[in-house]
Amino acid sequence: MNAETRRAVAFIAGSLVSGQRRASVYDYSVGHHTSFSGQVGERVSVYDYDAGCHISGNLPSLYHYGASAHLTLKVVGTKFNGYDYATSSHFNGTVRGRSISLYDYGEAGYFNYTV
Repeated sequence: MNAETRRAVAFIAGSLVSGQRRASVYDYSVGHHTSFSGQVGERVSVYDYDAGCHISGNLPSLYHYGASAHLTLKVVGTKFNGYDYATSSHFNGTVRGRSISLYDYGEAGYFNYTV
């Protein structure tokens, strides 16, 4: 997955699990906050201000307009998983409070975020 898709997934998953409206995500791998706006629920429609694009759809099927690709995102309890069609890679993760840990199989590594 690319960094923009990972942070969008982290933002959406963190918002869904918390049930609270969030306005940004902090990506520890780059040390940067990214602002988001929009709604997260069964219907997702958010805007990533750094990427300058929308991510929208009905869960589990989403479309990332910046990557010009579909992705799936399933959230069960505090865990989530999915598939990024842009890079043909799976991912999964866990939300603990405001912290999100995402494992990207395409990059073979963990990425950490806070919402």
